[in-house]
Amino acid sequence: MRLPRVPRPRSLAGQLFAMQAVLIAVLVAGYALFTYVSDRSQAEEAAGRQAMAVARSVADAPSVRDAIRTTDPTKPLQPYTLQVQRDTDVDFVTIMNPRGIRWTHPDETLIGRHFLGHIGPALRGKSFTETYTGTLGPSVRAVTPVLDNGHLVGLVSAGIKVEAITKRVQDQVTALIGVAGGALVLGGIGTYVINARLRRSTHGLNAAELSRMHDYHQAALHAVREGLLMLDAQYRVALMNDGGRELLGVGDAAVGRSVAELGLPAPLTGALLSAEPRVDEVHLTASRVLVVNTSPVTGGERRGTVVTLRDVTELQALTGELDSERGFTQALRSQAHEAANRLHTVVSLIELGRAEEAVDFATAELELAQTLTDEVISAVSEPVLAALLLGKAAQANERGVELVISEQSGIDDGLLPPGLPARDLVTVLGNLIDNAMDAAQGTVRARVTVTAFTDGSGLVLRVADTGAGVDPAHAEAVFRRGWSTKPAGPGRGLGLALVRQAVNRHDGTLTVAEAAGGGAEFEVRLPLPTTAPAGDEAAGSEADAPEDLAPQPVQPVQPALPGGDL
Repeated sequence: MRLPRVPRPRSLAGQLFAMQAVLIAVLVAGYALFTYVSDRSQAEEAAGRQAMAVARSVADAPSVRDAIRTTDPTKPLQPYTLQVQRDTDVDFVTIMNPRGIRWTHPDETLIGRHFLGHIGPALRGKSFTETYTGTLGPSVRAVTPVLDNGHLVGLVSAGIKVEAITKRVQDQVTALIGVAGGALVLGGIGTYVINARLRRSTHGLNAAELSRMHDYHQAALHAVREGLLMLDAQYRVALMNDGGRELLGVGDAAVGRSVAELGLPAPLTGALLSAEPRVDEVHLTASRVLVVNTSPVTGGERRGTVVTLRDVTELQALTGELDSERGFTQALRSQAHEAANRLHTVVSLIELGRAEEAVDFATAELELAQTLTDEVISAVSEPVLAALLLGKAAQANERGVELVISEQSGIDDGLLPPGLPARDLVTVLGNLIDNAMDAAQGTVRARVTVTAFTDGSGLVLRVADTGAGVDPAHAEAVFRRGWSTKPAGPGRGLGLALVRQAVNRHDGTLTVAEAAGGGAEFEVRLPLPTTAPAGDEAAGSEADAPEDLAPQPVQPVQPALPGGDL
């Protein structure tokens, strides 16, 4: 059995329209009823005043008093009262003696009969009005005394029939109904237009659906881990979820403020203020790498911008490590190919009966590889940095660049505290070496010199190259995201920006200057929370003085060869 379908509640706009239409109808009907009652009351009061004025005018007329003194008052008074009725637009004017016997009446057959109505107040000299049903039907009448030298000689009554008053009110009510109908129509049209716009704004949803959507909206907003911002048409923050506040490092006070007032890095602020959509743009804050997407909200006109933020700080660090490992792998693959050639040489020497020469050739290759490993480990025994330097040495050899480690380098295993993650060291030193190799590649005697040691101020990392160097005017710009001397492309101008971000995260310093042999020299100083062991203090103090570092000889590092202890 199919149940009857429950009708969907009317939309919010429809409900408001119905309520407003009923309200307007009630107001118009109430106003019309009030006006009708008021107009009828006013019409009766106006009729009473008109009747009283006519009655007093007749009672004060000298000709009326003269006619009353005659033996037949009806003869002069009857045509007179009929003329007054026509001129003053009243329905009757009756003149009677003090006993209430009529001398005049619109119906001559009723002359001489007793007046129907109250005359007591008039007999006491007081004029009054009343509504009474007489020979002509219900009427509003006025009764006033006729005085002759202070003596009551007669009474005058003038009146207007209620039927005539009702007709006057009906004419006014007809006009009122027309005005009320017009007001109702105009009000209905205006209400419909307003609610049609409201219906478009609410997309035809009813109040329950809007409330439910708001609840879903709030729940989804706080459940999303990515950052979400909504900017209005003036680029003020209209809405921001918890993830957005955390990623941008702002508080609740950011809502309602312009994006330009949030203190964000200039490139990120420019992206948020742009009218054009942005797709997967990478931007740096003080401590994070963010992927930014913006999408304008339009509905016939620009209404704002929706911004999503994704934190890829760890992903970017892992990508840097992966790139280093990939470069090392490629270098090993090339070295394996070169080792195969050397192996073929050894085999060929043996086949030619030159065993001693084959042994000498192989031994020399093994000694060279072992020497490389020993030199790196003796200078930097910290495993992460040692592995990085060995990989970069092989990679540099493939690119035709000589990577050397200065003799002043010395970092023992276990010296670096847990507060300085190996990932940050890879980010800093790996990007500096990559940048130096890019600068030195293609130059005469291309060389990259790495110095790593600890002193009283903490960990010091220096990377110098034989490239073109850095223009002093660009000494600060090189660390901004997107700045690069290489051809534009994805990921360009990000390495040095990541280095500065990692250095800032550990309250260190990053500087660039001209290297002793030309090119650029980047220096990073990272404070260490622990003091270096006593055995290292001599080496550290020896490296403290910059003038002692320049003339020191450097030991070239050759790429690793297969068959060694790598």
